[in-house]
Amino acid sequence: MTDVRYDRAPGDIPNEEMQARSPSEALVYTIGLLVALILTATSFWVANTSLLWPGGIGLGLAVLAISQMGIHLVFFLHLTSGPDSTNNILALAFGLLIVFVVVVGTMWIVTDLNDNMLMPPSDAMNIRMQR
Repeated sequence: MTDVRYDRAPGDIPNEEMQARSPSEALVYTIGLLVALILTATSFWVANTSLLWPGGIGLGLAVLAISQMGIHLVFFLHLTSGPDSTNNILALAFGLLIVFVVVVGTMWIVTDLNDNMLMPPSDAMNIRMQR
């Protein structure tokens, strides 16, 4: 019976097994590349087709982008849920938190500026210009 470890990503091979399993590592990278290319081609098709509902194109592209990130994290960066990847997962989560704070904070500030610095109505501008 073989020892199966479920906390490893495809291609995440320990150093002692590296020499014996090098062809499978190339296979894992090839599979990751093919899946990434298929997702990229699908994204271009979704953006340029008229067969889909126009309102769902943005959602479809977002789903394809998130799945593309997942493929890169698992197949190329070997990010797993194992104990060896704890620091990598925490760094990724912290990076996502910083991006979220920057984006939401920017949207909040811009919205507040838009609310507090409204232009006067066009009728008021026309009355001032006629005087």
